[in-house]
Amino acid sequence: MSVRLALALVLSATAAPAAAQQAAPPPKLTAEECAVWARELGFARALAEHDAAAFAGHLHEGAAFGVKQPQPQRGREAIARAWAPLIEGKTIRLEWYPTMVVIGGEPDIAMSTGPALYEDLRPGANPRYRLGGFQSVWKRGEDGVWRVLFDDGLRPQPADEAAAAAFRANRREACPQG
Repeated sequence: MSVRLALALVLSATAAPAAAQQAAPPPKLTAEECAVWARELGFARALAEHDAAAFAGHLHEGAAFGVKQPQPQRGREAIARAWAPLIEGKTIRLEWYPTMVVIGGEPDIAMSTGPALYEDLRPGANPRYRLGGFQSVWKRGEDGVWRVLFDDGLRPQPADEAAAAAFRANRREACPQG
């Protein structure tokens, strides 16, 4: 699978609503897919821990984020700068986790997808929570490390406290290895 085809998968992927994703039976992933699963969790953890260096370390040098937008963010440094407010986590808290990882015919390209929760931390924010999803294409470098090459998400929709609690309750740290 070429990088161009991997990008086409991200652009055409239709993620199911978070509730439908959570109701699906767990996938059976390979050991290498589980390595990408772990990297995805580490990427999310870097954001949650406000670790800008760790966040940037998960980005491919030539990464493109917001790939469905007319002007995607391009390059590790530009993406890290654009995400700085989210990394700081002072007004918005973003959480996500994978529910599926797939490696196709090219062993150094993987796609991950899952739900995302945005929490508006400003006093009196309404809505406080919004649920969306993400799709990421990962590329394994010559050093053996998986880094995000392409990323985009679904427009988040307002959610209530129960939906936010369900999102957090459905988070799975352990990779469902087959």
